[in-house]
Amino acid sequence: MSAPIIVTALLGASDFAWADGLRRRHFPPERNQVPAHITLFHHLPPSLADEVREQLKAECRAKAPAARLSGLRHLGRGVAYVVDSDRLAAIRQRLVEHFTGMLTPQDQAPWRPHITVQNKVEPKEAKALLAELERSFAPRPLQIAGLASWWYRGGPWEPLSEHRFR
Repeated sequence: MSAPIIVTALLGASDFAWADGLRRRHFPPERNQVPAHITLFHHLPPSLADEVREQLKAECRAKAPAARLSGLRHLGRGVAYVVDSDRLAAIRQRLVEHFTGMLTPQDQAPWRPHITVQNKVEPKEAKALLAELERSFAPRPLQIAGLASWWYRGGPWEPLSEHRFR
């Protein structure tokens, strides 16, 4: 069965533990089917699996991009941390150019990198969490460890490839 491909940036171990812990605490358990991540692409055609793998592998031959958590974003029915990284944005832009003509409208839209820690809740609950997290938020560095691709078949994502920056 063919399935669309999702592409994400992987967080460093301590940042992953922190973000995934928040996600486990604040995401409705029945909806939390994937670990904390930064989505680069939501839906690439399954026919591109080998090409996606090769492109991600090539991008990861460089050192890891510097990144920062710069704020919080209200998602309406959830909350996310805003990620700023010029180098990660440049990587994504190269991939956009490589896969031109094969991107969905969502993946063609301007990219707003973030780490979702809550989604699919009532707006009032999301606003309360946003206010709680804003009280202690301070911008800080974020480690980006690699890039990964996943098969999306409606439930938890199935790994396709994982590549670590050198």
